[in-house]
Amino acid sequence: MGERFLVVPVDGGVGVARDGEHDPAPDTGGGGGGGGSSSSSSEGVTVEEKEAGEDSVFEPQDPNAVVPILEYNREPNKYGDGVPKENSPFINNTDNDKGNSYDGTNMALFEEEMDSNPMVSSLLNKLANYTNLTQGAQEHEEADDDEGPKKKAVKSPQMGTFMGVYLPCLQNILGVILFLRLTWIVGTAGILESLAIVCLCCSCTMLTAISMSAIATNGVVPAGGSYYMISRSLGPEFGGAVGLCFYLGTTFAGSMYILGTIEILLTYIVPKAAIFVAERKEDEVNALLNNMRVYGTCCLALMSVVVFVGVKYVNKLALVFLACVILSIFAIYAGVIKSIFEPPDFPVCMLGNRTLQNHNFDSCLKTVVIDNVTVTTKLWKLFCDGPELNATCNDYFVQNNVTEVQGIPGLASGVISENLWSEYGPLGMLVENKKLPSLGEGDSAQDIYMPYVVNDITTFFTLLVGIYFPSVTGIMAGSNRSGDLRDAQKSIPIGTILAIATTSFIYVTCVILFGGCIEGVLLRDKFGDAVKGNLVIGTLSWPSPWVIVIGSFFSCCGAGLQSLTGAPRLLQAIARDGIVPFLQVFGHGKANGEPTWALLLTAGICEIGILIASLDAVAPILSMFFLMCYLFVNLACAVQTLLRTPNWRPRFKYYHWALSFLGMSLCLALMFICSWYYAIVAMAIATCIYKYIEYRGAEKEWGDGIRGLSLNAARYALIRLEEAPPHTKNWRPQLLVLLNVDSDQGVKHPRLLSLTTQLKAGKGLTIAGNVLEGTYLTRDAEAKRAEQNIKSAMSAERTKGFCHVVVSSNLRDGVSHLIQSAGLGGMKHNTVLMAWPGNWRQSNDHQSWKNFIETVRETTATHHALLVAKNVDSFPTNQERLAEGTIDVWWVVHDGGMLMLLPFLLRQHKVWRKCKMRIFTVAQMDDNSIQMKKDLQVFLYHLRLDAEVEVVEMHDNDISAFTYEKTLVMEQRSQMLKQMQLSRTEREREAQLIHDRNTASHAAINDKAGAGPDRVHMTWTKDKLFTERNRNREYNANVAVRDMFNMKPEWESLNQSNVRRMHTAVKMNEVVVNKSQGAHLVLLNMPGPPRNRGGDENYMEFLEVLLEGLNRVLLVRGGGREVITIYS
Repeated sequence: MGERFLVVPVDGGVGVARDGEHDPAPDTGGGGGGGGSSSSSSEGVTVEEKEAGEDSVFEPQDPNAVVPILEYNREPNKYGDGVPKENSPFINNTDNDKGNSYDGTNMALFEEEMDSNPMVSSLLNKLANYTNLTQGAQEHEEADDDEGPKKKAVKSPQMGTFMGVYLPCLQNILGVILFLRLTWIVGTAGILESLAIVCLCCSCTMLTAISMSAIATNGVVPAGGSYYMISRSLGPEFGGAVGLCFYLGTTFAGSMYILGTIEILLTYIVPKAAIFVAERKEDEVNALLNNMRVYGTCCLALMSVVVFVGVKYVNKLALVFLACVILSIFAIYAGVIKSIFEPPDFPVCMLGNRTLQNHNFDSCLKTVVIDNVTVTTKLWKLFCDGPELNATCNDYFVQNNVTEVQGIPGLASGVISENLWSEYGPLGMLVENKKLPSLGEGDSAQDIYMPYVVNDITTFFTLLVGIYFPSVTGIMAGSNRSGDLRDAQKSIPIGTILAIATTSFIYVTCVILFGGCIEGVLLRDKFGDAVKGNLVIGTLSWPSPWVIVIGSFFSCCGAGLQSLTGAPRLLQAIARDGIVPFLQVFGHGKANGEPTWALLLTAGICEIGILIASLDAVAPILSMFFLMCYLFVNLACAVQTLLRTPNWRPRFKYYHWALSFLGMSLCLALMFICSWYYAIVAMAIATCIYKYIEYRGAEKEWGDGIRGLSLNAARYALIRLEEAPPHTKNWRPQLLVLLNVDSDQGVKHPRLLSLTTQLKAGKGLTIAGNVLEGTYLTRDAEAKRAEQNIKSAMSAERTKGFCHVVVSSNLRDGVSHLIQSAGLGGMKHNTVLMAWPGNWRQSNDHQSWKNFIETVRETTATHHALLVAKNVDSFPTNQERLAEGTIDVWWVVHDGGMLMLLPFLLRQHKVWRKCKMRIFTVAQMDDNSIQMKKDLQVFLYHLRLDAEVEVVEMHDNDISAFTYEKTLVMEQRSQMLKQMQLSRTEREREAQLIHDRNTASHAAINDKAGAGPDRVHMTWTKDKLFTERNRNREYNANVAVRDMFNMKPEWESLNQSNVRRMHTAVKMNEVVVNKSQGAHLVLLNMPGPPRNRGGDENYMEFLEVLLEGLNRVLLVRGGGREVITIYS
């Protein structure tokens, strides 16, 4: 049972047994071959043998499909959400085991669990055979070989630490900068500052490698390497941003390697192949750049074709390219050792203390004596206007002698002391040896036309850091090959850290040896002009400079091909993850998986770097992107370590969060040291990608560290919030929105969510709550569907918040539970928003309006504010823009300032922005209305609110006959529904008749008391109702005294408290309709329900009368605390 084996798809259902075990029993149930899905196999087979047979044979339905156990699949849409899914053998993964039956008796107690929870033996069996090998791209040749249904078995990854990690890292780290720029950096910065640059950059990569090792050994790393590690540790937003930065860095690295290849080709191998030739010395730089652009573009096109046709050849040539690098380095060390005993002969011609370009002359002499005749040399002609001895010559040439110094004096010469210090200078500065004598200053205007060696760019310390840093990148090469490693968790840390240690040693020793062997003026000669155009590092090597030239050429070619191979695959992995929607097209490729579209984009971006044409200008760009990638690797390790998440258990133990923070700080510092403006641009690009993914990207849950950090921060903030209630200045409505759903669990009033969005503008807490009647065990599916529908509605209405669906035995208790328990800690709602039950009169179930009133009581008891929206379906959507109008506030009783605050919050939203705010308050007979208006204006001024103020006087008029009749009808209806035990049909008919009488009551004031409801046949429109009501009120005002003495007998028995309340409702409604009928929204104090529950239905009637004739109304009931203040 302990042996490891791999699943091999078979043809025709032939079983494949493990080594050393017999074939399982043949299939007898016709279940399709020897698969383990047959439940009628022989009882003589033991459980162990049966399980072995089931687990070791897998026959897919399609005989051409290769399906290994626990295949890691990166297809974006196979599982619906685009998440690369690992077919884990843990709980709830029964896709491949649905047919497996359990017929043992010794575990019968757990047999009902077998569908969802596998047996431990099966779990361990699958884990032992886990492979993280991906189904990657096939080559054309391999695809052609696979004829018929037979497929090759999935090979187990066999690479060890040395071949799989150490050598690839060496190949990627050592490269173009070492051969083309390190000598120049040493000469310009001096040995000490060069060592500082090397140590700074190598420390950064070593700290990053430690962090990367911790992440890479924290579980199985599928092929995908650095991008996979960062995205799964820091989440999709950071993962996408950093993944694309890493992709851009790799792409620009390709540009740099191609430019290095062309520079070696045109400068050192075949200089005569240049298309653009400078006629004047000052045009040489531009001519070189144009040559680089033309040849670089051709080289890019050629390399892209090679990558497109066959990556297999690139991978096979990788070892050849690596051999070139290693041979070149050995040649350098051999040359250093030889220079101790026999320095190579590379003389440098000096005029005074100035270095001369040795291209157009043979001897470093002004004149030579041939047959006793003094003859001028070619050097003379470069500084004089003719070959004659009396020709006019350059003043500096006349005053100074020509001398030769040895370019490679050797390690024993003591030249190391002269090269310790830096020699920075501006563009065009002459390369000079300060020890040699120099007479005269020379004419700087003429010097640029002379064959002197000069600085081609302005040099300073931070520039050299940016140019050098690419030479330490490439540390991710091992983790990128994680799918090919025998033991990735062991190989990645050891191989990467050893590679960095080796390359750091090479760089440090090269800095010291270059400074100790080569003359300073030759070190500062970037292109080797002083030694007849030889590569400076090549002059030191043994046996020949061509070893280095050819080796570096092939090294740069190989590195460029590797970049063009790796970058498209990285982009394809990001695209297939589905986190950046506009990159989806780059997830597609050829039939064998080759990323064709990604290769085209990579080549296009690479061309941008080639058009820049200068190696020194491209190097800092890719430094930025790599540094950003390394920064986030360190951040990922630090976050995971500090959070101590239970899943953070790296096998690599030599890490610490302080080291990760140090590495992160070093990366950030290096970014701004290299180039502060490039750093800002790179960070802006990463930020834009982050925000785009956050805004438009697919939802992912990768268990990342940033989510853990958010949870920790949220927990800390909630604990802090609970220490004290919020100050009035910080008060804002935290809404619990009570939604109703229909029979299909669809949201009934989505405009409630629109109002929420307009009221909140994305700020504060929003909880959308809903109650389903029943038990959770029977209605869990409906609850989940309702929750999904509510979330969809919230998304459609752009309401940011949470959803909470409760299943309760009755609606009343469910709403109560929501009001009491929604939210967490200090993040709880303080306001309840609900819709007015518009059809409560026609409702068969009187419990609906009783629930509404109980909710009002509950919010009062829990000190929550309450907002009730009447005619909520007529409220504007988020896409509407209301024309100029008013939001009218009727401030009758003080409720803590809610009525003032809500219009202000609404007007922050673009839907209500053009609306003006009007505040109406009610004055009684003994109030000074003029003074009230002044006081209210001052109050609003201190509150910093812009609003019109109006005081409405309500006189104590006699109670009209209309009010009495309204109250009478209300009480009659209430009594009838309570006392008469009617059937449902009869109750509906009776309620409708009473409603008709209620509507037409003012027309029947002078009718006889015996006029029954069956005689009412009028249909009243709203306009008719208002006209008739106003006519009767005018009449009643004139005959008020007569009405008092001619009261109908049934009026005397009315509850006078109800009469007074109805009178208030009628008068208030009359005033509000008169002033605010045309307003876009009316906000009104909501009166509280009666203490005596017997009058609940009357309370609903009062509110109906109060709101009659108004379109959009928001009833507001304060929570018992001040929510607005005049203080700062």
